[in-house]
Amino acid sequence: MDFHPTEEQAAAAGLAARILSDLATHERLAATGTGSDADLWKALTAAGLTAAVEEIGLLGLVLLLEEQGRTTAQVPFAATCVYGILPVVAHGSPEQRARLLPALGSGAAVATGAFPARGRITAQGGRLTGTAPTVPWLRDATHVLVPDTELALWLVRTDAPGVRTSPVDTTAPWSAGRLDLSGADAERVGSDGAYEHTLAAARTAFAGLQAGVCAGSLARAVEYTSTREQFGRPLSTNQGVMLRAADAYMDTEAIRVTTYEAAWRIDQGLAANEHALTAAWWASEAGRRVVHAGQHLHGGMGADLDHPVHRHFLWGRQLDAYLGCGSELLAELGASIAEGEQA
Repeated sequence: MDFHPTEEQAAAAGLAARILSDLATHERLAATGTGSDADLWKALTAAGLTAAVEEIGLLGLVLLLEEQGRTTAQVPFAATCVYGILPVVAHGSPEQRARLLPALGSGAAVATGAFPARGRITAQGGRLTGTAPTVPWLRDATHVLVPDTELALWLVRTDAPGVRTSPVDTTAPWSAGRLDLSGADAERVGSDGAYEHTLAAARTAFAGLQAGVCAGSLARAVEYTSTREQFGRPLSTNQGVMLRAADAYMDTEAIRVTTYEAAWRIDQGLAANEHALTAAWWASEAGRRVVHAGQHLHGGMGADLDHPVHRHFLWGRQLDAYLGCGSELLAELGASIAEGEQA
């Protein structure tokens, strides 16, 4: 395994870091409210960062999402890439790739996914019926990748007849919505195995986003405790503070390294379902610990809803829930391991 980024991956991550640090400021995020930042999304797509995912792969995308997580930038970057660009590249037909990838790469189209499959949507003759209660960034999306009860993948346009969307509030400002389908036209994407591959990639990508959220939370806690004084000395000199920060750092690194491994294996075409589950479990369990630590290390300031660290807390908790929560992921991982041993 080689987790060192290629020249292209490093360049893309550096560009993303500059754009996000310049534009996804606390003041700008506060002004955006609970919606997405359309101007920031235009800046990222104009810089070619979404289109670059075709070349830099899932590991490169993870590096970009870490930068998004550090700033909690409110853009549909993760969803468009893991439910649009990557599955179309991996499983789309030549016609689908030619038609969809330019629009997704330029930002003219925005994708999201009704993942994971919950057995609520049925397909009959290329028409879908059912409901997905909460879909991230649905309010921004032009296309939704939908798995049916048989785990076949379908792409649905949000403006198609038989498609109805309604806003849903989530812990983090993800512009989420409820998707109701009533005989909606859809096009098939890929064949057997496309759902499992896309789900593993999505879990890995959102784990990378969590690694960035945790890194940003920890950086804010370190800055705060290093400058805030109590009894004539910085809070960071207290042993309890140092130990809590050290634990948060180790948890963050565990999320990062398991995510890198899963992404590398997927890019190499290797079996990665259990590795993606492991990364998601760390992102869920350890991510929750890290954002709680970041808030607690800020003391009373951490309870201020307008403080930047509180935004990391909300994103960390939202990602914990979206990934499936630790116990659910651990049960699925155990079942996968047991099934492999029996085989």
